[in-house]
Amino acid sequence: MAWVWLFIAGLLEIGWAVGLKYTEGFTRLVPSALTLASMAGSVGLLGVALKDLPLGTAYAVWTGIGTIGTALFGIVVLGEPSGTLRLVCIALITCGILGLKLAH
Repeated sequence: MAWVWLFIAGLLEIGWAVGLKYTEGFTRLVPSALTLASMAGSVGLLGVALKDLPLGTAYAVWTGIGTIGTALFGIVVLGEPSGTLRLVCIALITCGILGLKLAH
């Protein structure tokens, strides 16, 4: 179950990272509230996952999910660059996450 909590925490990590884009410096109430809720949920679920998972593995997977999801959101929704090198780097992060999961 720890991996499920960690995965959800990673998704919430994406939520708050993306949310920061829409808070306009925390001057917009609804985006700010949703971003803060995502932050709290993400860190809270990471804490729950850490009961059963090693710190280094859990933290790397958590930030990796957030990094990949946020980068892909930027490419797909915000029209950020999607060059070959960028996609290769995202794939390498994905391989690292899978490797940590398999090594656990």
